[in-house]
Amino acid sequence: MAFGITRDELRKWKTSIDEGNIAFITHFWLDDRFPNMKTVTKVGCKDLDRLAKWGAEYGLTKEWIHIRIDGYSHYDLLGSKQLHILQKEGKLHQLYQLMP
Repeated sequence: MAFGITRDELRKWKTSIDEGNIAFITHFWLDDRFPNMKTVTKVGCKDLDRLAKWGAEYGLTKEWIHIRIDGYSHYDLLGSKQLHILQKEGKLHQLYQLMP
């Protein structure tokens, strides 16, 4: 279950993907499969080859892309990988804005 983002933030993420960009959105997230994880960053792009190439720079494989028929395919970043990539991409503010 996702929460902690506004409709406007989600719209901006989707618009950025639609424009062909590598787009980031971070939100609170609860999933029984990952009980210690409280946030996720979704990194999407409509060009799957570009997204896979971007992911490869961080050791992510193409098989880890969550393929969506609505066009908003993305990687899910969790834990230390999430922190590392957000730091390298200059987007740690997305994670920190969720903290009180």
